[in-house]
Amino acid sequence: MAHSLLQSTTKLHVLKLAQLLYYESMKYLGIDYGTKRVGIAISDEAGTLAFPKVIIPNTPLLMEQVASMYRNEDCEGIVMGESLDTDGNENKLMADIRHFADVLCHELQTKVFFEKEFMTSFEAHGRQGKESLHARQTGIKKNIELDASAAALILQRFLDKHKVS
Repeated sequence: MAHSLLQSTTKLHVLKLAQLLYYESMKYLGIDYGTKRVGIAISDEAGTLAFPKVIIPNTPLLMEQVASMYRNEDCEGIVMGESLDTDGNENKLMADIRHFADVLCHELQTKVFFEKEFMTSFEAHGRQGKESLHARQTGIKKNIELDASAAALILQRFLDKHKVS
C-alpha cells in the first residue's frame, strides 16, 4: 500500500512539474472577440500577469493583425474568451469565435485555450469607472480601453487557474 501511495504521489508531482513547465513559462496573447472590435491583452514573460494591449477593428485584416502581434510579442499560446449565455450554453457569437480560433491555430501552429468571458466587459467597465474617477481626482488623464481590459481579465483568469503552487 505504501508503494502505491508513493507512486501516486510521484505521478502527482510529475504532473504538477509538467504543468509548471508548460503553463507558467509561456507568454500568452489574450483575445476578447467581438463582431465590431477585438480586445487584445498580453501576459508577462512568466505567464503570471495580463495587461490590456490594444483594440483592433474586426475587419478582413484582423487575422493578419493578430498573427503579426502574436509573432512580434514572441507568444507561445492564445487564450480566447468563451462566449456563453446565462444558462452556460454557447451563444451565437461562439461559432465565429471557434472559427477564428481554428484559423489562428492552423495559421500560427499554436494552441488556443478558451476561458469563460462571462461578465468581463461589465467588470472592465466597473474598473474603468473607478480608474476614471481616480484620474479626475488626481488630475491624471487615462484612457482605458474597455475591450482590451476585458481581454486582460479573460487572460488573467486563465493564468490564475493554471498557476502551480
